Amino acid sequence: MSRILLLIALLAVVPVMLLGQVNIQYVQYDLPNGLHVILHRDASAPIVSQVMVYHVGSKNEQPDRTGFAHFFEHLMFEGSPNIGRGEFMKIVQNAGGTLNASTSFDQTIYFITAPTNQLELLMWLESERMLQLKIDSTGVETQRGVVKEERKQNLENRPYGSLLEQTMQHAFKVHPYRWTPIGTAQYIDRATIDEFRRFYKSFYVPNNACLAIAGDIDIEKTKEMVKKYYGDIPRGTGVIYRPALVEPPQTSEVRDTVYDKIQLPAVIQAYHMPAQGTADYYALNMLTTLLSGGESSRLNKRLVDKEKVAVAAQSIPLPLEDPSLFITLAVTNFGKTAKEAEVMIDEEVGKVQKDLISDEDFTKIRNQEETSFIEKNKTVQGKAVQLANYYLFFGDCGLINSEINKFMAVTKEDIRRVAQKYLTPTNRVVLYYLPKANAQ
Repeated sequence: MSRILLLIALLAVVPVMLLGQVNIQYVQYDLPNGLHVILHRDASAPIVSQVMVYHVGSKNEQPDRTGFAHFFEHLMFEGSPNIGRGEFMKIVQNAGGTLNASTSFDQTIYFITAPTNQLELLMWLESERMLQLKIDSTGVETQRGVVKEERKQNLENRPYGSLLEQTMQHAFKVHPYRWTPIGTAQYIDRATIDEFRRFYKSFYVPNNACLAIAGDIDIEKTKEMVKKYYGDIPRGTGVIYRPALVEPPQTSEVRDTVYDKIQLPAVIQAYHMPAQGTADYYALNMLTTLLSGGESSRLNKRLVDKEKVAVAAQSIPLPLEDPSLFITLAVTNFGKTAKEAEVMIDEEVGKVQKDLISDEDFTKIRNQEETSFIEKNKTVQGKAVQLANYYLFFGDCGLINSEINKFMAVTKEDIRRVAQKYLTPTNRVVLYYLPKANAQ
């Protein structure tokens, strides 16, 4: 065998992870106030990323006060007694850094990345808003307007913008996943400053947070700075609300039609699935890679390329802390119907339920999963986020090196089994998105 052919043969059997990722080392510990700290040294570039994750998302809200977690994502940039209103972002940018934040169903996360010599500044900024965020009428009213405008732009005035909100409302009747992080404007309007302050004191406390710092750092010096800026922040004394509501099993198919400001119809199917981290969760992720992982995936090849019934076709398993949804969707082509797209999606799912996938397809999706796993850990911010999330949701930072093994443990039989078990009509919601002009 030639040396080139031998290399190709070896690449077919050696996990991509071994070629693209070394073992990620980290140090973790708890401060006396409950803040969990994770430090990772990466000297490949003179930058550092600080990530603060709070274990609070939209599911921690009350039904008549949805949108609080997302509201705080904005309010946290209002400053403190030592940081003027509107100055937080300017300070970071003037230091050569970038910043962002996001809110999900289960968490709220704040990112700041900057040159390594600005690490102490980043710690001071983040500790200020954990210790003494400014919550006053000016800031609250400003952010009320910002949040409501964001909802209008991203949901109410954007084609298919309500897709996730409608899907969750139809799929969940008991669990707080039935509302989405963006919240409802009317509840944000009704909330008082005292309610916002109580929310802050309940959830924005060290014992409900994880701090991850990755980059060109000195571990021991970083520990000293962490103690200096975060060590004296008081531990939260209240009970942190964790909803214990369990969504009952769905026993019959739910169907509905949503009329939207769109030109092309769409079909959405949402199947109930297990929470992230379970064995079947990994098998369902492998299934979604088979169905919609790239241009050569089954849904794309059938609906978009071959039949030209759809301009886009996807499957998406929502990775949530509690049992979630496996979503398939297609936006139809001109002159095609949502029903035509639905029939073809069902046929492709049916093939997986009936027959084991080929060795070729199995090898391809395994390689895709390995590549995706490595990509998440390529930047210092990516590693900080992954470390924080693995601790927050699983209590195991080591998954940053070993979670890929859970994907690789999935068999072809597992993929067929989860397709048979979860992707059934009685376990799903089907929504047809149709142009408003079609409404009678």
